[in-house]
Amino acid sequence: MDAKTKAILSHVFLIGWIIALVLNMNQKEEYASYYIRQNLGLMIAGFALSVLQIIPILGWIVAWVGYVVILVFWLMSLIWSITDVMKPVPFLGDKFQEWFKSF
Repeated sequence: MDAKTKAILSHVFLIGWIIALVLNMNQKEEYASYYIRQNLGLMIAGFALSVLQIIPILGWIVAWVGYVVILVFWLMSLIWSITDVMKPVPFLGDKFQEWFKSF
C-alpha cells in the first residue's frame, strides 16, 4: 500500500487509523506518518472535548463548538492528504508532529 493510501485511510474512523498505523510500521513512509500523527492529535482533541461535556451548559456549548472546529480541521486534513500536500491543521498541527514523533 502506498503512502497516500495510508494517509487517506488514517482519516477513516479509529479502525482506519489503526490499520494505517500497523501498515506504516512495517515500512515507514513520512507522508503516511505525517497524517497518522495529525489524526491522532485530532482524535485526542475530540476525546478531551468529550470529557469537557461533563460540565453542564458551558461545557456543552464549548464542546459542540469544538466538535465543529475539529470536523472542519479533519476535512481540511483529508483534502490535503488526497491532494498530496503536507500541511498541518491550524493551531496545533505543528505540535501534533512534535508530540507524536514516534508514530
